[in-house]
Amino acid sequence: MKTIHVHAAPSEYFLQKGALELLESKLEERNFKKVLVVHGVKSWEVTKEYWPKMTEIQTEEYTYGGECSLSEIEKVSNLVMTNKFEAIIGVGGGKVLDLVKASGNHTNKPVVLIPTLASNCAPWTPLSVLYDDFGAFIRFDIYPVSTSLLLIEPEILVNAPIDLFIAGIGDTLAKWYEADVQLRTITNKTVPMMISYYAAQQCKEILLKSSKEAVLAVQNGKLNDDFIKVVETIIVYAGMVGGFGDHFGRTTGAHSIHNGLTVLEETHQALHGSKVAYGILIQLVLENRWDEIKQLLPFYQQLGLPLSLKELGIDAITNEMIHQVAKKATIPEETIHLMPIGSITSARVSSAIKELEQFYLGSK
Repeated sequence: MKTIHVHAAPSEYFLQKGALELLESKLEERNFKKVLVVHGVKSWEVTKEYWPKMTEIQTEEYTYGGECSLSEIEKVSNLVMTNKFEAIIGVGGGKVLDLVKASGNHTNKPVVLIPTLASNCAPWTPLSVLYDDFGAFIRFDIYPVSTSLLLIEPEILVNAPIDLFIAGIGDTLAKWYEADVQLRTITNKTVPMMISYYAAQQCKEILLKSSKEAVLAVQNGKLNDDFIKVVETIIVYAGMVGGFGDHFGRTTGAHSIHNGLTVLEETHQALHGSKVAYGILIQLVLENRWDEIKQLLPFYQQLGLPLSLKELGIDAITNEMIHQVAKKATIPEETIHLMPIGSITSARVSSAIKELEQFYLGSK
């Protein structure tokens, strides 16, 4: 029997119009009297009009520096301990939320999350992706305690930048491919594994079915059922894949390719989910699943997800650049090696990247 650790969900979760009006009462239920609110510049601008007037809770704000880095975690943790905050509230996208979760773990303080983007499952998972101060991937950490409270105001999300939403769809689509490559080979799955596998399958099915209408909702700034379904797929279903599947439901090939791409400065402007979406294709090349790539082609083209390095912003592609990406993506600690497809070397990944480039040129 395979042993896994289950991190199922936040303790309490609400997605509804006016969700932030619940904030003070929910903080009082938890006996939090003094909290630190960590946010970004843009995330706070879009949240302020929804922020409730709180009379019983003392709050102070901190604007983070732009990365979920070790130095930023130290800054927030020092603030929390010096000022004796009882909890930390994160308001923003994935990096802000990851920063707050990391700081909460470091200080043993509970965490409340208020996402302003539907771009990944960071609101759901007790996990942080750590970067250096320049945006290069270092590692991800998993924490023993989940988020205390998750509040989602859908009006904030539907008015968020559309490119971030589409990138979130790309990131979430990877949940199926990265879980499937591992879980499909296990014949006697535990119940948590089966939950993870089902959630991963729903990530693919719902996104392929509902993304078009969901994107229209963002374009129009008007909520619809498909938008809510895609948002909850990006946050809830995607979070369940790793939460119940543990390492069998977390990252494999696609995210390792993303991590490899971070060594190229030219890709720093590309969004996380866009690089992961490209990573899905490289993973499928490594699996020799060209039929699946061809099936995804119209979906990628419809949403504008990248099919090549050029579409990630790299105009002058060299063999040395490809080698750098492949080398970073295949370092011993990378999760690409969890794929049960034989030894995965930098040369094999370099070859896969070149094969996809040739396919892209032939499909135009």
